[in-house]
Amino acid sequence: MQRECMEQLRCQVCAQPARTDEGCLFLAGPDEVHPNDAVVPTAQPPVCIHHARIAAEQCPHLQGRPTVFLAQSAPLYGVIGTLYQYTDGGLQALPATDQDALPHGHPGLRWYLTSQRIRRLRAYTIINLNDLPPA
Repeated sequence: MQRECMEQLRCQVCAQPARTDEGCLFLAGPDEVHPNDAVVPTAQPPVCIHHARIAAEQCPHLQGRPTVFLAQSAPLYGVIGTLYQYTDGGLQALPATDQDALPHGHPGLRWYLTSQRIRRLRAYTIINLNDLPPA
């Protein structure tokens, strides 16, 4: 489901299109991103305007106080997963590193078992959840 929602910009709650005339809403947990970052990576699919408040209230990761991004540009970037290597004993997972995310086109992707897609929020505005129109 994460892959389809990320690829098609569908709401992670209802799987309906999440795009509005102003862009797509993405939620991040408190202290997860710095508001001054020019590019914000996310593995969380967008939410539609009708489910933004519900997601913020019910998702434990967001702690009821998410950073809300209204993104006008959020291209697919790459994937999160596990890197494998071929050994005499067969395929073996390598220990996780800080480089768990690989961009599309990376030569190591052929040895990578993908678990999530990543988008990079590039043109966005941080908005207040209370400023959204009622659902």
